[in-house]
Amino acid sequence: MTVYILVLLALVFVFVVTVLAKTVRIVPQARAGVVERFGKYKNTLPAGLNIVVPFIDKVRYLIDLREQVVSFPPQPVITQDNLVVSIDTVIYFQVTDPVAATYEIANYIQAVEQLTMTTLRNIVGGMDLEGTLTSRDEINTRLRGVLDEATGKWGIRVNRVELKGIDPPPSIKDSMEKQMRADRDKRAQILTAEGGRQAAILTAEGEKQSSILSAEGDRESLILRAQADREASILRAQGEGQAILTVFQAIHDGNPDQSLLSYQYLQMMPKIAEGTSNKLWIVPSEIGKALEGLGSTMNELRGIPTESDGPRTRVDMGSMAPATLSGSGALADQERQRPSAAVEEAIAEAAKAAHPHQKLASQTDPAIDPGTFSPPPAPPAPQP
Repeated sequence: MTVYILVLLALVFVFVVTVLAKTVRIVPQARAGVVERFGKYKNTLPAGLNIVVPFIDKVRYLIDLREQVVSFPPQPVITQDNLVVSIDTVIYFQVTDPVAATYEIANYIQAVEQLTMTTLRNIVGGMDLEGTLTSRDEINTRLRGVLDEATGKWGIRVNRVELKGIDPPPSIKDSMEKQMRADRDKRAQILTAEGGRQAAILTAEGEKQSSILSAEGDRESLILRAQADREASILRAQGEGQAILTVFQAIHDGNPDQSLLSYQYLQMMPKIAEGTSNKLWIVPSEIGKALEGLGSTMNELRGIPTESDGPRTRVDMGSMAPATLSGSGALADQERQRPSAAVEEAIAEAAKAAHPHQKLASQTDPAIDPGTFSPPPAPPAPQP
């Protein structure tokens, strides 16, 4: 009897535990439980502790409400220019309606995969290879729009679609690499040519500026040299003019006669024969006349001392240092032109010796000032 009671109590305990297990259901966070009663949808259990009718209500599906990521294997797609490319896609989606995801579609992941492949073939089929490789954002946007519209009735929201990779055929890859290499070579040659052109332009500009500066320097140098030559010529001409004026004034102040000119002529004769290249010396015909005039003049001159006359006192010409004149410029010119007393006396004696039979104007006419006496003009110099 006691054994039967214990077995009965054990059976009751197992039944109570089973009933409690069937009654109390715990749903994890971000999950949703779909409850069916006698095979028909009754309600959806939220996350947490839930109580259902045991043996009548049954939690058929437990749906994950989190965002899910599904990566699909590469699928061959034909482009508009009849090239086969392999495209890998990644879908980010989330179940928004557990009841629709359970009863509207049998396998929503497989349905999303097949829908993605077909939509991708439609989109890429209208684009060439280059457009497919450079229009990833456009493909993603169009694919997401089609999937979101188609999966809305399934209680699924597609948040994002990404293309993991677009792999063209190996031959196309090789051609693309060659094209890319050729394009880069072309750009390198263009950059090299532009660099050479810029270098040539800069070099030409530098040479131009250098030539301009050199020309300006030469012009300024020539101008300065011409100015220096002009000033030197002017100074040289002024010096020669002053020298000529000084010699001319000295000649007129000395009042030379024929004998002095003949003597100067004889002094210039040896200079004609100077030089190692002179092989022949031609004596001018006027040399005899010059010697004859010089001899007669020296015989007639009484002012030149001879052996019979004995020594004679020389005329004092005064100091050779230039005298400092004071006063105005006109007075200085008068003082310069007026001969000294000794010079006047020497001139008078020379004239008396040259013309002994002619009386001096100062003796016949006492009114004439001896200081203003001027000797007769000298005869013209003989022509060489």
